[in-house]
Amino acid sequence: MKALLPTGRAAEPVAFGEVGQPRPAAGEAVVKVEAFSVNRGEMLQLDGVLPGGERPGKDIAGLVVQAAADGTGPQAGRRVVGHPPAGGWAEYVAVPTDALAVLPRGVPAVTAAALPLAGLTALRLLRAAGCVSGHRVLITGASGGVGHYFTELAVGAGAKVTAVTATPERGARLAELGAEVIHHLGDAQGPYHVVLESIGGPFTARALSLLRPRGRMIWFGQASGEPARLSFFDFFAGPRSATVQHFHYPHADESFGADLDVLVRLVAEGRLHPEIGRTEDWSATAGVLADLRDRRIRGNAVLTLG
Repeated sequence: MKALLPTGRAAEPVAFGEVGQPRPAAGEAVVKVEAFSVNRGEMLQLDGVLPGGERPGKDIAGLVVQAAADGTGPQAGRRVVGHPPAGGWAEYVAVPTDALAVLPRGVPAVTAAALPLAGLTALRLLRAAGCVSGHRVLITGASGGVGHYFTELAVGAGAKVTAVTATPERGARLAELGAEVIHHLGDAQGPYHVVLESIGGPFTARALSLLRPRGRMIWFGQASGEPARLSFFDFFAGPRSATVQHFHYPHADESFGADLDVLVRLVAEGRLHPEIGRTEDWSATAGVLADLRDRRIRGNAVLTLG
């Protein structure tokens, strides 16, 4: 079958190649991929920054063509969204059945493909933040898929969200979703009950300083590539006895499939609206990845298999 394979070249990070058909384990279904989404973390995987070595691809939507041998999960012929561990940038992929959710008729594959990694991260960040009704919440690096999902979910739960984005253009949709949008962390007016930090470098200490006493900073990324610089004494500038919580989205009590089902239901009910900044045929994946790396895409980018 045809799949996108890493090239090791920055200008063209992936190219088409031939690989073997999936050989599913007993608890995996084979999905014919109709659309997939690409993420900045997968750029790091292509660059060799993250361990692994598998073919990339964690966000897919399509049609089950072979049900799991152990009888779990959706049957053949069902439309699904899935979050496989790897290999989703291909014509077919094997997906654990507990990482699949059935799509209702009104949710198209392009919309569903934008849900898994970013949507799961946002949903689980909201759970980590706890009850946010009436609370002030700050999120840095908010113009990507996670930021859009989190903002809509948190505003819907009653939070007062401040979203930090690089430019007005990248923050327009966040404002429509109900966030106060700023473009420099120095413009943030604390204190906040919760800060979600994903930039790293000097931004982390600044974000921490915006917390109220006994507030919580959830550290969920390091997009700048720079290690955060924190001092014990930073906490005495305001966020006394604050908590810094490391966040890793797969570490949750709920399965991917159960949470994907929540996200799909919210989309079907009109309560969650994926922000898809680019949709292209998968032959354009290399160029889309370059634009994603250079932050020229707002929200998610989705590739379709004609």
